Amino acid sequence: MLADLHGRPLLWHVWRRVQQAASIAEVFIATDSRAVRDAAQEWGARTLMTGHSPRSGTERIAAVLEHLPGEFIVNVQGDQPLIEPSLVDELVECWEADPCDVITPVYRLLDPEDLTDPSVVKVVRSREGNALFFSRNAIPAVKDAAPASGLQAHTYWGHVGVYGYSRRALVEYLSMPPSPLERAEQLEQLRFLEAGRQIRTVETDARSISVDTPADLERARGMAAQP
Repeated sequence: MLADLHGRPLLWHVWRRVQQAASIAEVFIATDSRAVRDAAQEWGARTLMTGHSPRSGTERIAAVLEHLPGEFIVNVQGDQPLIEPSLVDELVECWEADPCDVITPVYRLLDPEDLTDPSVVKVVRSREGNALFFSRNAIPAVKDAAPASGLQAHTYWGHVGVYGYSRRALVEYLSMPPSPLERAEQLEQLRFLEAGRQIRTVETDARSISVDTPADLERARGMAAQP
């Protein structure tokens, strides 16, 4: 989170971009790291400390829910320094037009390599745009089609790891036990689906990148503008 990206910590770029979203009233950084908290406070961010027990961003936000105002809360992971502020605004606009438990963006996959890349999460959607399932594998599997030709046989959707939740959904999340599907795929949103909750998807062209490795950081340095 504090790795250098054009002279500023990686997390600073995430915080700054989310602050630029016109629809967001307040921005908080939730962390279990005192080093991250101290650095964030130096640049003026509002911070909330959590324990070390949260296993995902959703658990971390649910753990500090009592300190968060509002009925709709957006979770942007700290590894997304190139997140588009307009993407956050899209989620808020869609939720305000038709409130739901959870809302998240998806984009159409165009690169065949994404189908077999487990870091690119795929999502199957209903006709109404609700998520049916998320997986690190290519879903659905197109029978008798090679992975490389799957995009010609079917429309695949990738998932951007940004979530908007109603306050009620986060309260319920804390009482839901980790689900078998969540554990198998290591995808926190599957806990909602396995508990029978609805996740609405919103189509977007604003795909972000996650910085989880040194190679990702180098890639971000080549893509990010100087602050």
